[in-house]
Amino acid sequence: MPRAVVKLGSSIVADDRGELRDDVLETVCAEVAGLHLAGSEVVVVTSGAIARGMRLLGLPVRPRAIDELQAASAVGQGKLYRAYDELLRAHGVTSAQVLLTFFDMSARTHYLNARQTLRRLLDWRVLPVINENDTTTTDEISFGDNDFLAAQVAVLTSADALVLLTDTDGLFTADPRVDPGARLVEEVADFGALRELAIGTETSPLGSGGMRSKVVAAEMATAAGIRVVIANGRRAGTVAAAVTGEPVGTRFAARPARYSSFKLWLKYAKPTRGRILVDPGAERALREGGTSLLPVGIVDVAGDFEAGDAVEVARAADGPGIGKGITSYSAAELRSVKGLKSAEVRARLPRATEEAVHRDYFVLG
Repeated sequence: MPRAVVKLGSSIVADDRGELRDDVLETVCAEVAGLHLAGSEVVVVTSGAIARGMRLLGLPVRPRAIDELQAASAVGQGKLYRAYDELLRAHGVTSAQVLLTFFDMSARTHYLNARQTLRRLLDWRVLPVINENDTTTTDEISFGDNDFLAAQVAVLTSADALVLLTDTDGLFTADPRVDPGARLVEEVADFGALRELAIGTETSPLGSGGMRSKVVAAEMATAAGIRVVIANGRRAGTVAAAVTGEPVGTRFAARPARYSSFKLWLKYAKPTRGRILVDPGAERALREGGTSLLPVGIVDVAGDFEAGDAVEVARAADGPGIGKGITSYSAAELRSVKGLKSAEVRARLPRATEEAVHRDYFVLG
């Protein structure tokens, strides 16, 4: 049976006033419970804590100040999870509340701990209900929306499918709310072709995502060998159909997995702290030879970072990145040895390793 991550956006969880959509939640939880009881492993990722808190506090519009968002989440999160817990328990399914932050994904030790905990819950046949821990997050360390979080959880749990539930039937060629000629895109094989579509970033009054964030999440998950479906969460039967592979919504086929779990974490979860600019020979060696980056190939260093941080490697300061890697040097050290051959580097920094970025800790963009 498949392992699936099912994500509910704010527009599915609550209406524009912040009231829970009890009928929608009940239907989704019934379908999730049915899959679980049939032997599938299902993880739910939910938005809606802030929306729920806003309603309970009587706030007319979504706050913008981070402390207000945190406070609204603190009020709403417990009540939101209680709704899931009661609905799932009615079908004989035990659930667990899991709150994650961006730091849990970006710090490797925390990432591995989160993976181990989720896998243990699944082994125990407990259904995790995950949300971002908005109460302690900040703008600088936020997922921004739970589409990214859901994709990360799908990679984390080695899921077979990621289902992103929204309030439309899927991805359209244009915004169907303003363009009557918009057509549903049933299958996506080439993410590059999507650039021609008017994929919006508009959200519900209570949300923080948008269709574009769902496409980015789909690109991330499919790169890990996970198929993705964007579909209407208000339609009964959607979750079961999407998880079992029936044609529904917009479907993204899994791509051949190119990277190890470590490199997927590096590529999508660990934030960059700076940029290393390289010469044409180093670029060619990284792209075609799969080699490590040596100081001799570095022409400039941007940012302030320490050894062990992730950095972007690029050909030019304002050009696209070549890839992303974990640096063996601090920014100050790299500036002192850029362009030098290995023997010269060892003379200047006796304890230094030969590689500025080792090939095992580098992933192409």
